[in-house]
Parts: sequence; structure tokens; C-alpha cells
Amino acid sequence: MTLVNTVFDGRGYRGWRRSILLSFSAKKKLGFINGACQSLDHEQWSCVNDMVIPWILNALLKDIVDIVIYSKTAKELWDSLEKRFGRSNGAKLYHLQKELLGLVQGNSDIAGYFTKLKRLWDELDALNVIICCSCICVYEGKEKLTKSLEDQRLIQFLMGLNEIYAQARGNILMMNHLPSFFLA
Repeated sequence: MTLVNTVFDGRGYRGWRRSILLSFSAKKKLGFINGACQSLDHEQWSCVNDMVIPWILNALLKDIVDIVIYSKTAKELWDSLEKRFGRSNGAKLYHLQKELLGLVQGNSDIAGYFTKLKRLWDELDALNVIICCSCICVYEGKEKLTKSLEDQRLIQFLMGLNEIYAQARGNILMMNHLPSFFLA
């Protein structure tokens, strides 16, 4: 049985992971990969565990399957994938930043170009530690930080647009306050 449309090939782990987690949640099987499911008798648990493992394996490229094929439980398999691919590291951050810096509109339409940028930004956000707090900020620090990131991304988007949009880019950059850039 196939849970997700794309087979994980070692790239884009965060997006693939999210798809798998949503699929397991829909099937009420998350407990088998996060270790929370222990209320079943051993025989029933073993049967469902043996069903969950191939679901994960079928969503992996063969080279990755070879690394985790002998995992005894779905949780052990999942933990192995998380340990190998789920951790943020300098190399992943470097490659994402490099791809972002080199991305331009080129032959894409604006929507396609924005979609590529948004995917990379989302992946970068998933790797980076998100600065968040629950305090009441008197000086609007959280809002200022969010606006700063939004401005950076708007400028990055504008920088990658084709020259045909130079006039529009110039008009936007001449504004006293940069417009809100929809990122959600």
C-alpha cells in the first residue's frame, strides 16, 4: 500500500515526513511510529506493527530501504530515519541558502517562481529554530522580527524577477514602507 505520492530519495525530508505523519494520523497509526501505542495485546500490536513497517518502506527509495530494512519495529525504523535525515545541520542549511540565492524567475511564470521560493523558505523555516515566546512584548519585538523576515523575503522575490518587471519592482521599492508579503 502506498501512503504518499513521492518516494523519499534523501532530499526534502521535512515535506516527505509531514506527508507520512498526516497519512498515519488519518489511519490512526501514529502511535506505532511515536511509541504511544501500547494498549493492544502483543499479538494484535505485532500484526499492526508488521503492517506499518511496509507502509514506510514503500515510501522510501531502495537505497534508503537497505539502511533500515532490518528494523524490528515501526518506531525503531522511524527513529532511524529521524536520526539520519531529520536533524538540522550546516550542510542542509548551506544548500538551501545556496539554492535560494541562485533562484531567479527565468522561464517560469510569476506563480511558478513564487512557488519555488515558498517551498525553499518553508523548508528553511522547518530546519531553523523558530524564535517564539509567550510573553507580552511591550516593544513589539515579535512583530518587528516577523516584519523584518517578511521584508527580506519580499526583496529576495523582487531581486529574482525578470527585467520585464523592473518598473513594478522599482515602484514597490520606492514605497516608504514595504507592502506586506503574503507568506502563509
